[in-house]
Amino acid sequence: MDIKCRVLSEGIGRGKALVSTEPLSFLGGVDPKTGTIIDPRHPLHGENLKDRILIIPGGKGSTVGSYVIFQLAKNKKAPAAIICKQAEPIIATGVIMAGIPLVDQPEEDVMKIIRDSMEVEVDGYSGIIRTTP
Repeated sequence: MDIKCRVLSEGIGRGKALVSTEPLSFLGGVDPKTGTIIDPRHPLHGENLKDRILIIPGGKGSTVGSYVIFQLAKNKKAPAAIICKQAEPIIATGVIMAGIPLVDQPEEDVMKIIRDSMEVEVDGYSGIIRTTP
């Protein structure tokens, strides 16, 4: 299935989906050395972002979260791509600095279509999210 979306950071990302209906704060919520979500109140607590397609409504928290995303990439622990319902400047700035594909405003409700561990491709050039049945 192909889902059209808006491109905020170009690139191609492929991997298994990691889905949450809760926004994620990268500062204090993600360990940039390991890529593990460390916020004990977040539904994805204990999950690792490395090479996953992170699907969240958006981010929250401090602008320093942009640098956490950049550090994840430097440490080779970053997600392969991020899909947001509505991305905000914290995530957009971080992924652009880090070279991680980011798309938002999908035409379909990806939270209802894509499940954890589904294979997903984010085409951050053409603005297409592809799922494999």
